[in-house]
Amino acid sequence: MHCQAPNSQDPTHQARKLDALDRRLVDSYQRGLPVCTRPFHTIAERLGSSEDEVISRLERLQDMGVLSRVGPVFDHARAGASLLAAVAVPEAERDAFAELINAAPGVNHNYAREHDFNLWFVMTAPDEPELEARLDALEALLGVPILRLPMLEGYHIDLSFPIPWAELERA
Repeated sequence: MHCQAPNSQDPTHQARKLDALDRRLVDSYQRGLPVCTRPFHTIAERLGSSEDEVISRLERLQDMGVLSRVGPVFDHARAGASLLAAVAVPEAERDAFAELINAAPGVNHNYAREHDFNLWFVMTAPDEPELEARLDALEALLGVPILRLPMLEGYHIDLSFPIPWAELERA
């Protein structure tokens, strides 16, 4: 799970709303999210809870801003091919272009940037030839060139960290 620190304006505010099970969820699954058919069931068994309760709590923690994302993190190079891409589109049409990009196979997210290339996205595929075919098809659909930025060197950034619950409560 990707986690973010409790509300930065008042770190104690969100921390005080979390009970022991919430805290165990956050602490236990920043790494090691089970990769199986029913990961939330497996988590629930390990924490002595129910699958529905775990899902409900994770949704609530996301709504509160305690968690930014729930999902596995893996080495994308082992899963096929991917790259960062960008297009320069008229600002007034950016949302329409974003919808077309989001509908393309293999696009897992896109975001706006203040730059000549103002719409960026990541595309994945099972292999390099399929990735190129997907990019070519999307480029033809959009009618604008796609800047293709393949990864030259990978870096692992560990996004998990210990949460100082006691310090947050004392503050």
